[in-house]
Amino acid sequence: MHTIKEAVIVEGNYDKIKLSGFLDGIIITTHGFAVYTNEDFVKTIQELAKKTGIVIFTDSDSAGMRIRNFIKQKITDGSVKHAYIPDIKGKERRKREASKEGLLGVEGMTEEVIIKALRDAGCEIDKAVSKKKVSGITKADLYMLGLSGGNASAELRRRLSAEINIPARISANMLLDVLNRLYTYDELVEIVQSIKE
Repeated sequence: MHTIKEAVIVEGNYDKIKLSGFLDGIIITTHGFAVYTNEDFVKTIQELAKKTGIVIFTDSDSAGMRIRNFIKQKITDGSVKHAYIPDIKGKERRKREASKEGLLGVEGMTEEVIIKALRDAGCEIDKAVSKKKVSGITKADLYMLGLSGGNASAELRRRLSAEINIPARISANMLLDVLNRLYTYDELVEIVQSIKE
């Protein structure tokens, strides 16, 4: 069993059940889009952001990204981290069919993938904090590397996302945050060059 300092925000009960199997900490569900009308939930996560910090850990589909952005906008004070699962095609065992976008959600990930995602987000797990690399990758760097502003930029970002196991649909600002947390500028250049070859 791993302990986590930050409160983990997930979409549904099955996500919470999955994480509760190996994660000791506060795990809160948004109950999907109910988050948009639940003022008590918003107040709770605002308090948790100030006291323990929160990590938003939604699915990588479009619904999960909308919920993630909604929560992010509601937190004006405190610590907010973002954990991402990779885009993996498939369906959860309990479901008859795959989701509309055909991607596994948090509940479909392995314990190892989940713990890695939380550590990559900089969460304090088992009283150890993953250190953020201070590489200073900027939006200008993304442009110079062809990851933004060009005709083939979207495809290159998609390939980069697949290479580093993050969702393809994250925003430019979130991509920048992930890259700065996980890679130095030189490491990013190396990855981009290998993708272009």
